[in-house]
Amino acid sequence: MENTSAPLAFLSGIRIVDFTQFEAGPSCTEALGWLGAEVVKIENPKLGDPGRRRRPNAPDEDPWYFYIFNAGKKSLTVNLKSPRGLELVKDLLRKADVCVENFAPGTIERLGLSYEDVKAINPKIIYCQVKGFGEGSPYESNLAFDMIAQAVGGTISVTGEKGRQPVKPGISLGDTGTGMLMAVTILGALYKRRETGEGHRLQVAMQDAMLHYMRTNLSSQRRTGKVVERAGGKVSGITNAPSGLYPCKGGGPNDWVYIMTSRANPEHWSRLMTLMGHEELINDPRYATPADRVKHEADVDAIITDWTLRLSKHEAMTKVGGVGVPAGAVLDTMELQNDESFVKRGIMQTVEHPKMGSYKMPTWPVRVDGKPPTLVRAPELGEHTEAVLVGWLGMAQGDVEKLRAEGAL
Repeated sequence: MENTSAPLAFLSGIRIVDFTQFEAGPSCTEALGWLGAEVVKIENPKLGDPGRRRRPNAPDEDPWYFYIFNAGKKSLTVNLKSPRGLELVKDLLRKADVCVENFAPGTIERLGLSYEDVKAINPKIIYCQVKGFGEGSPYESNLAFDMIAQAVGGTISVTGEKGRQPVKPGISLGDTGTGMLMAVTILGALYKRRETGEGHRLQVAMQDAMLHYMRTNLSSQRRTGKVVERAGGKVSGITNAPSGLYPCKGGGPNDWVYIMTSRANPEHWSRLMTLMGHEELINDPRYATPADRVKHEADVDAIITDWTLRLSKHEAMTKVGGVGVPAGAVLDTMELQNDESFVKRGIMQTVEHPKMGSYKMPTWPVRVDGKPPTLVRAPELGEHTEAVLVGWLGMAQGDVEKLRAEGAL
């Protein structure tokens, strides 16, 4: 296991003050932590990040959600409503490179930590905000979570079966997808700052971020002049066949394989028909061109389905992929969790937690010099309070205890 990953130091020396909670913000700062930044998560002393599902004087209800999005961070508990606690955070911000927050609209400003407040004490700060809706939007003050962003950003409108109600995509594209866009922008701002010495204010709205992931759909609309409709297992706007989900042997809810032929490669059709024992259909005039196959798509899908139903999804993927046609088995969460190939490549790693034992989760998926970054577990609430105040601000242990007694921590 120790040979499949390595710590990254790309952002070594970069200090991040993290006011984020739940997922959109935490996924952003976690990515930067994987790249080597020191991420200090500022948490409420009693409840912490709401993503912990923590109740006063009670155990975590769902710690796994928190662990997944806060790996490698340090936790500092500070009472931001305490004047001394607020001053402590400002002292940290003076030494920080990046500040990230995703509170409800207006919250950070009411705390006295607006962009102008922070810029006044640290002109070089990269000050980052993740919100549901952008400044100037008629919904600017509205709250948003992942599913809200996906509704107003269009992704739900293009997901589901044709002629039926829309469906929310099963992944948290609105949250983590937005966080990744902010993380990339932070890297650009840090790079530019080396030249200019100037900080920047970065803002991303989850609704706006979803437009980034709708570009293929918008290009289809531009070409057709029509609203993009839901297409189920097909791809909206792409006119080639066969292409879609096909049932496989077993009949379970995820016993399907996705097979896609490309308009750019006419050999895909002949390769498939040869594999499936239907060479006579390669030059059949009903299926001779991509346009012909789309015209007879129901017949084409029936031909493919007749073949896939005889095989497991893994067998179908192996055989179709083996002849040079794109194919992918539909893998469920348990299959992914138990797939040893991810472990052998270091993409899925097991970490030890002092209270919860061991758990396995994905790391940053980019391999650097052959290895992805090594995972470090998420922090317990307030676990690094003393270490951060001593390391960042040079406080003595006695000073920290006094602050605890005062209710600042």
